[in-house]
Amino acid sequence: MPLYEYLCDACDGIFEVVRPMQEAGDPCPCPLCATAARRLMPSAFTAFVMRRGYPRRLPDKGTFWHLGKEVSYLPKRARPHEHPQLKQADDNRPPAKQDREDQLERRIATRRVKREEQRRQRALRKDATARQKNARQDKARQKNARQANARQEKRGGSQRPAARGGG
Repeated sequence: MPLYEYLCDACDGIFEVVRPMQEAGDPCPCPLCATAARRLMPSAFTAFVMRRGYPRRLPDKGTFWHLGKEVSYLPKRARPHEHPQLKQADDNRPPAKQDREDQLERRIATRRVKREEQRRQRALRKDATARQKNARQDKARQKNARQANARQEKRGGSQRPAARGGG
């Protein structure tokens, strides 16, 4: 049954009464002074329908309203004051073309820097290996030269010709 407002002229009181629609135009007794009061016509009409615990505006388009925003379905599981559709609108926004280009350029630059670093590391390892090899070869040459000098001194010391004196 609808709720109607009435104005009592005798005590200037406004009161509300729930009545059937058939009796809406009939005068209603005032609860304070018991005189007949006339019905007030509402200045504005607002209505909404509650369906499954969510308000729906009239005319009903089949959508629901969640925290003042229109949504197409009721969530089965959600945190209070959150709706999956409203969250998706903010989170799943595709990146702009410029953003994608910037990301691609950053990835390419990162790969170039990484490649250059790898080349530099390879060159350093190659240089270090070459230095070690040269150092071993130098040691071997020095050792061979010492051994050859020692052998020659042994041979040369016993086979030295005697000094000739003139006379």
